[in-house]
Amino acid sequence: MTSPQRQPLLHDLAVTLSAPTVMLSRPDGDLDAAAPGAGVHGLFHADIRALSLLRVTLRPDHAPSGEHAGKAPPAGGGDRENEGEAGATGEDWLPAVAVMNATDGPGRSRFVGLVQALGDAIPDPTVRVDRQRTVTPGRLAEQLTVRSTATTPVHLAVRVEIAGDLVTLEHTKAGLPPRSPAEPTGELLSGAGVLRWGDQAVAVTVSAPGATPDAERSTLTWTLNLKPGENVDLHLAVEVSDTAAVVTAADLKPTWQRPEVTADDRRLPALVGQSLDDLHSLRMATAESPGDTFLAAGIPWFFTLFGRDSLWAARMLLPLGTDLALGTLRTLAARQGTRTHPAAEEEPGKILHEVRRALFDDGQGLRLPPVYYGTVDATPLWICLLHDAWRWGLPAADIEPLLPALKAALGWIDTAAQAGDGFLSYIDRTGTGLANQGWKDSGDAARYADGRLAEAPLALAEVQGYAYEAALAGAALLDAFALPDGERWRTFASGLADRFRARFWVSDQQGPYPAMALDGSGRPVDSVTSNMGHLLATGILNADESAAVAARLAAPDMSDAYGLRTMSSRSGGFGPLRYHCGTVWPHDTAIAVTGLARTGHPEAAARLIEGILAAAPAFAYRLPELWGGDARTDTPAPVPYPAACRPQAWSAAAAIALMSALTGLDPDVPAGRLRLRPTGPLPVGALTVTGLTLAGERLDVTIGTDGRIASVTAPPGLIVEEHTVPRS
Repeated sequence: MTSPQRQPLLHDLAVTLSAPTVMLSRPDGDLDAAAPGAGVHGLFHADIRALSLLRVTLRPDHAPSGEHAGKAPPAGGGDRENEGEAGATGEDWLPAVAVMNATDGPGRSRFVGLVQALGDAIPDPTVRVDRQRTVTPGRLAEQLTVRSTATTPVHLAVRVEIAGDLVTLEHTKAGLPPRSPAEPTGELLSGAGVLRWGDQAVAVTVSAPGATPDAERSTLTWTLNLKPGENVDLHLAVEVSDTAAVVTAADLKPTWQRPEVTADDRRLPALVGQSLDDLHSLRMATAESPGDTFLAAGIPWFFTLFGRDSLWAARMLLPLGTDLALGTLRTLAARQGTRTHPAAEEEPGKILHEVRRALFDDGQGLRLPPVYYGTVDATPLWICLLHDAWRWGLPAADIEPLLPALKAALGWIDTAAQAGDGFLSYIDRTGTGLANQGWKDSGDAARYADGRLAEAPLALAEVQGYAYEAALAGAALLDAFALPDGERWRTFASGLADRFRARFWVSDQQGPYPAMALDGSGRPVDSVTSNMGHLLATGILNADESAAVAARLAAPDMSDAYGLRTMSSRSGGFGPLRYHCGTVWPHDTAIAVTGLARTGHPEAAARLIEGILAAAPAFAYRLPELWGGDARTDTPAPVPYPAACRPQAWSAAAAIALMSALTGLDPDVPAGRLRLRPTGPLPVGALTVTGLTLAGERLDVTIGTDGRIASVTAPPGLIVEEHTVPRS
């Protein structure tokens, strides 16, 4: 049994999803949450486990029924004798031994298993089971195709054991054992075996045409007679409804147009393709605003609205259109803080951290209210997304209703800076919230260079960069919409940059760099970390400072892994599988790559891009939340972080961010311009991206092997300018 102090492992699960529904199973397609180490197995809808058991087994059936040979008989029919369950003869039920599983597009997976004890007694298998799994919101559908190439008829029974314990997601995250399954009822309905269970809010209905239901055993069973060379399709459907869910399915219409990517390096198109499939499946909405789509943060632990994650993912996807950004902005603005509520860490103007059905209790002291505001960076990131969406062509008519939220968010930044000695900082005053409230939010994420833990209040380096960028972004929007205080926010940004320059920069034997944070006494938290990479694209650094950061990021202690390490391998707190202290997070790498490309450091960007592309095939191009920070020379493939979420919204979106950094797109639709900033020869060779979206119109870009823009097809009315970024 998984220890209550350990999260269940996720790295080898087969994941099929269509938000807010996800199936997590073994590689053979079965799931059993009661099996050792399998506590997270299940079909989850919103944050409730509807299925905790789904197991398909077969065994010989020695009471053949010629009438139904080759097809599933009517429920209860056939020439079955009174031999107990399914007319079987007491032989053991056999699983199909898995030989293949793969994703098959958004919400679809395929499994192939062999049953060597059935069919001809020869070395080659002659009976196999193909499973086609499809997940749509609130529904699981499985087609089981039993195939025989045996030389004689095969008489068999196929049984599905199925049950649900209806526990919450935090129950499974805490590593707690499953509860007793809900008591099912069974019936025959229009020729289908039907099982049902539920509670006051959740209703689960399982139907299987032609199967015999057994509520006492919670099984559905078919008897089959397969002729040589014959296949039989069996169907199983699970419908789930939940009247208490706080999230629901996104609108059926596409949220973005899918681009086509061609590159000399074929890993990039494969990565983008799988990432787009995953992003499509992560789309969801809240029950209160079903028309506003955002991306769930990740599977399984963060299968809901997370401010920081949803904002970053929407920002990375702006080259595909602004609809996702608009849905994300609206959803978060609707829940923007309006009062001072210490238990929830709510403050006027503050953007939330996460939304849950009820109190989230991990059993280890973390107790978060259903709407929790414990994040220091979501508010400036909300402003940055609004500004960037405007530059990508979000219409003024969509921006104007969000201007009150913009002013409130700017007000929160001002108040927070005044309270934090000129910087945005955080501290959990409840004792039950997140100890760290930036994106590196694990309890041991903030460390000095010697490995000692830093204690809050902490002012993170990257958050000051976000605040600087948000102040200038807010000023631009205020000016554009004839609102006051633009100059005030430009002055705020200038002062913040001066304070940052004076207090965050430190040096070691390799030279100067920005500290990860300032602690409560104002002392720099001096570990060398990836946080500095987030500063590059914010504008808070000058050219010399950007060059110093680029050099640190490109050094082997940060970059010789499969991507950018979160912490230098030279730092005292480093560990290749420490969640925020040495692992590689693809979104973190993509943010650094974006900044490196914009500030004229293509060689450093290329090194990090190659790390991600080298890692991608090991995960079948479905990038997880993070992986180990081992050097590429030490391991032939990235070491999985076993509790990493997969897919994860900002990990999938990182593929689009890398592609965007390579193209050098810099739009300013309000000014009527599209700038392209080629960085020279690309690490992926020639690159063509067609079907991007700018101001609601199609955008195509081709870059040659020499790194020059070969062609651009832009929306009419935009002036296309090519700017060469000076190399540093």
